Amino acid sequence: MAGRHAQQRQPRAHWFLLAVVLSLVSTALFFEGWSTHQVFAAPDARRPCAQPAPTSVTGGGPIVRIEGGAVKSASMPPRTVALTYDGGPQPLWTPRLLDLLRAHHAHATFFLNGAQITRHPALVRRILAEGHEIGASSYTGAILGSVSPLRADVELAFTRAALEGATGVSTHLLRMPRTTSVDTLCGAEWQAARRAAGDGYVLVAADRPRRGPALGVVRQLTQDAPGYRRTERLLRSPEADEFTTVAAGLGRLPANEPASVTERWRGTRLLWFAASGHALATALAWVLGVAGVLGLLRAALLLLFSRTHLRRLKRPRPGAPWLRHVAGPVTVLVPAYNEEAGIATTLRSLLASTHTALQIIVVDDGSTDRTAEIVASVPDPRVTLIRQANAGKAAALNTGLAHARHDIVVMVDGDTVFEPDAIRWLVQPLAHPAIGAVSGNIKVANRRGLLGRWQHLEYVAGCNLDVRMFEVLECMPTVPGAIGAFRREALMGVGGISEDTLAEDTDLTMALWRAGWKVVYEERAVAWTEVPRSVGQLWRQRYRWCYGTLQAMWKHRRAFTEVGSTGRFARRALTYIALFQVALPLLAPLVDIFALYGLFRYDTPGVLAALLGFLALQLMVTGYALRLDGERLGSLWVVPLQSVFYRQLLYLVVLHSVVTAVRGVRLPWHRMHRSGLAGLRLGHQTPAPGPGPGPGPLGVSGGSHE
Repeated sequence: MAGRHAQQRQPRAHWFLLAVVLSLVSTALFFEGWSTHQVFAAPDARRPCAQPAPTSVTGGGPIVRIEGGAVKSASMPPRTVALTYDGGPQPLWTPRLLDLLRAHHAHATFFLNGAQITRHPALVRRILAEGHEIGASSYTGAILGSVSPLRADVELAFTRAALEGATGVSTHLLRMPRTTSVDTLCGAEWQAARRAAGDGYVLVAADRPRRGPALGVVRQLTQDAPGYRRTERLLRSPEADEFTTVAAGLGRLPANEPASVTERWRGTRLLWFAASGHALATALAWVLGVAGVLGLLRAALLLLFSRTHLRRLKRPRPGAPWLRHVAGPVTVLVPAYNEEAGIATTLRSLLASTHTALQIIVVDDGSTDRTAEIVASVPDPRVTLIRQANAGKAAALNTGLAHARHDIVVMVDGDTVFEPDAIRWLVQPLAHPAIGAVSGNIKVANRRGLLGRWQHLEYVAGCNLDVRMFEVLECMPTVPGAIGAFRREALMGVGGISEDTLAEDTDLTMALWRAGWKVVYEERAVAWTEVPRSVGQLWRQRYRWCYGTLQAMWKHRRAFTEVGSTGRFARRALTYIALFQVALPLLAPLVDIFALYGLFRYDTPGVLAALLGFLALQLMVTGYALRLDGERLGSLWVVPLQSVFYRQLLYLVVLHSVVTAVRGVRLPWHRMHRSGLAGLRLGHQTPAPGPGPGPGPLGVSGGSHE
């Protein structure tokens, strides 16, 4: 049965998929921010003209073509008005302008921004369908003479692609943003205009306002209320006979032409990508808002129920001191696999318990180190060693349970060190006949270094505040394997410890609730545990925990529809776990990316204030949790770093676990190297390993399954 602990190579394709998804999300958000002029925004003002526009331009009409280096210009015939509209399409005013033009049998040329084309492709198609003409502007509205030549080329290329994707036609007409008459084609704008003309564009400016319609004009209008009113006045002008497009007014000017299949496909892909970026930004804005509300709600609930839990300690409750005192004998089960580093200090702490009536059963689950020899060398008759072939933690616990002689059973991990009065406090709630199990208070022993401090805060602020809330709501989902007390009757009633999941403690607790037993928390029963000291060890431990919890939730999913205390437990605890420990961590990487995106796109001071506000809230909750547990506040300085680094690691663990569960991969037991540091918290020194085989001194280095 060595396969129980064997390392198996897990599938890694989902990491590649995650990298691809996050890259696409980041790119789509970046493109959305760039499209809306929020990320890497172009200058709002034109560059000052270093030199005037060429006389060949200023002395001609508003339509400019450059062929072979020669500038050719043209104007509208007399009594002909070319109506031109900049920007848009605008969802409110563009349809109104189209209705107005149709009512007067007039046509116009619309110079559209590429980003707006991707937003409102149906409006663009309506413009063409009603006989109007489309020209190009920059994609984001950037001033082409104020940006680099590369960006100017990209702006025009994206606008053309957007038009080709939305309508299937291309355009040769271009209006330079922030230009009016040909006099404004000066300095850097003229250089940009020449580059655009080299790509086949015809530049369309506008006539000066003082030029009347009777002479023939190109009028520059906007797609808004003032532009609508000016259009109404022009259409009523007696000086004009025809209101038409730029190309129709000149007769021979190329404007819109069908795009090729390749150009249409390229444009369609741009539309899809822009639409996905816009939809993603909108969706993530909602997700961020919901996540913020849920985060505030969770913090409020934790604080509220923690206060409620404290008040209940002063009122009669199951296991309160005025119920009968539990002083009967207790069986302690210690499953052990390669626990030579910590098994000695664990046994010392148990034997030093103020509750002396103990039967301590250590089940050696096929260890390959000196675990069994160390246990066998303990002279106290209360300690019994049982050896078995490697079968896993659940099987080891069931073996110990079969040899238990007493009605109360305490389960202990092989690396856990108990406070002297921990067992006494742990078993007191079992005085109430409805209580089937009791969860103790776990503290981190090796809390030096960032990783240790992060886990210490997680245990105090996360685990212990959560269990206080769970107890108030009567929905405790897990009695941890490190310290938990059970009625033997309750354990036997649910068939012992199941091997169906890797989170045997969560599985067992849920089974007890479904069997009608209650589970409570005793904060005074304190035990110290050694947490992983490397990121790799932490990953393997949390990966197994999360995967096992998902297994247990799936196994007991039918409890949602059950009645009574079982249904209440499931609807409260499992909903909380699914929402806050599975769903939100899965969305969290996207939320974090969007938060960074918000620093560029939205009000940066406002976003920073929100982030700092959440950090302050986290500091407050963590500080309150430390105070409740009697811990020092000196570790609070690592909370900001915890939010940036540690939280991301746990998010990825949840993602990895969910993907593994969906794929149906069976996760093996993992080993974690132990150093026996938990015993040092209570002064249990760990001597150096003794030489040679056979019984040796207590406490040598080794590994443990997590």
